[in-house]
Amino acid sequence: MQIKTLLVITTIFLAASTLLSACAPSATPSPTPEPSPAPLVLTDGLGREFNVSLPFQKIVSLAASNTEILFAIGAGSQVIARDAFSDYPEAALAVKDIGGGWGEIDTETLLALQPDLVLAAQINAPEQISALEQLGLHVFYLSNPTDLEGMFDNLRLVAGLTGHAAEAEQLITSLQARVQAVDEAIAPLSDRPTVFYELDGTDPSAPWTPGPGTFIDLLIQRAGGSNVGSTLESDWAQISIEALLTQNPEYILLGDALYGGVTPELVAARAGWDAISAVQNGNVYPFDDNLVSRPGPRNVEGLEAIARLLHPEAFD
Repeated sequence: MQIKTLLVITTIFLAASTLLSACAPSATPSPTPEPSPAPLVLTDGLGREFNVSLPFQKIVSLAASNTEILFAIGAGSQVIARDAFSDYPEAALAVKDIGGGWGEIDTETLLALQPDLVLAAQINAPEQISALEQLGLHVFYLSNPTDLEGMFDNLRLVAGLTGHAAEAEQLITSLQARVQAVDEAIAPLSDRPTVFYELDGTDPSAPWTPGPGTFIDLLIQRAGGSNVGSTLESDWAQISIEALLTQNPEYILLGDALYGGVTPELVAARAGWDAISAVQNGNVYPFDDNLVSRPGPRNVEGLEAIARLLHPEAFD
């Protein structure tokens, strides 16, 4: 009898164990946490390394060129303040103006905005950058590029700071295609007309022009022209009217048209300028200096504009 009872109890126990096993939730392995991405290390124009673990979200731009780059790569919504010269694109005008440019920065307003990054450029004096850093601000210095390829590198740097790498690469691909189209149109041409680019004609007997190695000099050459200022000894220099008459440029581009109000008619009325080939043939053109003086995406538009002025037949 005891053996029979023991068998019954054992059977019940085994059945209960089977039932509990069936009802128990199956064990799942704990997910292995993915490692955090390593910070992006970017080097600014002063050789300083910045560790970017997360994109900067509250950015102050101290140069019009920086502002154009930020908006062009899709980071416009991350710009909380700008310098007084930043007037493009139109959306930038809605951003807080903190002065700067050739004047003083409103540091009180700047500090109140609590930016996590200040994006400076070569237009900003070294002592200005140092003063901002002494206030505890993170300042990334963006050097002026020496060619279009360097401008593309600047786009990538700013994209790394802001988290817009994909948008920047898409923009760069489009810009590179446009530059290539100009290169291909200009390559077979042997004619390289001489060009005088006027930066400041306040003194008509000695106007200012870009010299050798400047970005404008590079763009004129790449557009199929020969820069009169390339014979000078400094980057930005005055050229005498005598030297200008000797070189006798075939084209004159008025970079001081927008901010200086200079017109082809005013140029023609200058003493001695009526002897210049460009004036005689009506090849004096107002030119948007922002397209070539602000290192950013619109430099490609500047290249295209110069190339079409000098070689319209190549783009028909």
